[in-house]
Amino acid sequence: MTKNYDLVIVGGGTGGYIAAIRASQLGLKTAIVEKDKLGGTCLHQGCIPSKTLLKSAEIYQQLLEASTYGIRVHDVSIDFLKVQERKQLIIDQLYQGVIGLMKKGKIDIYEGVGRILGPSIFSPNAGTISVEMNDGTENEMLISKNVVIATGSKVKTLKNLEIDGDTILSSNEALNLEALPDSMLIVGAGVIGIEWASMLTDFGVQVTLIEASKQVLPSEDRAIAKEMQRLLKKKGVTIYTDVQLQVDTIKKDNKVSVQLKQKDQLVTVQADKLLLAIGREAAVDNMGLENTAIQLDGDGFIKVNQHYQTKESHIYAIGDCIGGMQLAHVASHEGKHAIEHIADLDPAPLNYQNIPSCVYSKPEVAHVGYTEQEAKDLGYQIEKGTVRFGAIGKALINGTSDGFVKIISDKKTKDLLGVHIIGGNATELISEAGLAQMLDAVPWEIGETIHPHPSLSEALAEAALDINKMKIHG
Repeated sequence: MTKNYDLVIVGGGTGGYIAAIRASQLGLKTAIVEKDKLGGTCLHQGCIPSKTLLKSAEIYQQLLEASTYGIRVHDVSIDFLKVQERKQLIIDQLYQGVIGLMKKGKIDIYEGVGRILGPSIFSPNAGTISVEMNDGTENEMLISKNVVIATGSKVKTLKNLEIDGDTILSSNEALNLEALPDSMLIVGAGVIGIEWASMLTDFGVQVTLIEASKQVLPSEDRAIAKEMQRLLKKKGVTIYTDVQLQVDTIKKDNKVSVQLKQKDQLVTVQADKLLLAIGREAAVDNMGLENTAIQLDGDGFIKVNQHYQTKESHIYAIGDCIGGMQLAHVASHEGKHAIEHIADLDPAPLNYQNIPSCVYSKPEVAHVGYTEQEAKDLGYQIEKGTVRFGAIGKALINGTSDGFVKIISDKKTKDLLGVHIIGGNATELISEAGLAQMLDAVPWEIGETIHPHPSLSEALAEAALDINKMKIHG
């Protein structure tokens, strides 16, 4: 069966469904093709389930530490099946919300695998989408004036280290564990690895964290990474950095053993299970890109221009499949931008230096703008201000006095270059910094903004004032 649309979106994750809503608002007849469930990785296998488990781990730790607040709690234990049940209830509620949004926007949903066709009897241009329907019915042919590819990403794997779903896991399998293991090896100390290390440790699992780079959280400011490593070690995590994983020495016999090459020495580590968390790669296989002029970069991501157009100007690509920051909120804004460009609204290109990036571990990490090293590499002469949360009354009240705020500015122009936070509620505090960055604020303006007392946000003001040696506390 053949149907005509103004826009077909291949992929119904966060970027895809938000792009569809924006298209509907602008009066475009829109369809989404999704092979699994709307909401994509973020809702079903990423952001939402992982943060739900992190919250349960946080509550468990708070109860264990309740005596420090003068509260007596006895016989605290984990019902992990209940933890998983709560996770699924939240996913289901949000999923129904997405379905409702699609109905409200009169957006057609095709449940199946979409493939891009080249020029054919359906259209002189590449871009007709053939949908192999999940229910086994006849393929649908969707002829569209414009296409948005929003197929997201998939777990990156290592050669000779196969994910079996039992002993060797990706985050997908780990999210569905029915019971907590006694010990876990985590290969990769980026965002995913750090969040899992934090969560599992708070649940009482013995964690060993393995990272090939010289620091955990390789994309974060060095001072932030150093603090995270210190605090994770304080919680009992064993950490190996700057090591090579000898994957050919993996052995599975109820446990998994791994040899690490650290300088000229071999170290063997062992645990009940191994979680592979080395990042994600574009999910663009077998979708018909070869039928188009669309190009991939050296890492397999789709090449796009500043408006997310591919080499086929009527075919756009957004989100994880184009690389970049690989964050749900980034994908959603890329999607809205692409739709507004399709609708000739002339949207301004996204400034990625204004977009916050977050790690939902304990402690949390968040940043916007350049790291100190990035700013120096770009030739800036920098000034910086810091304040530790231990100097902030609300942090002491909350029991989250670890960590700090660090602000970087241009010594010559006084422009804000970057804000970095590690500590309680960092992922909420960063939005003020994001707004300041977008408005081209200087640190003095953040410092002179009156922040409520007591509040964690006072740390932002103090760090900003510290650039001019004016901070009051700390």
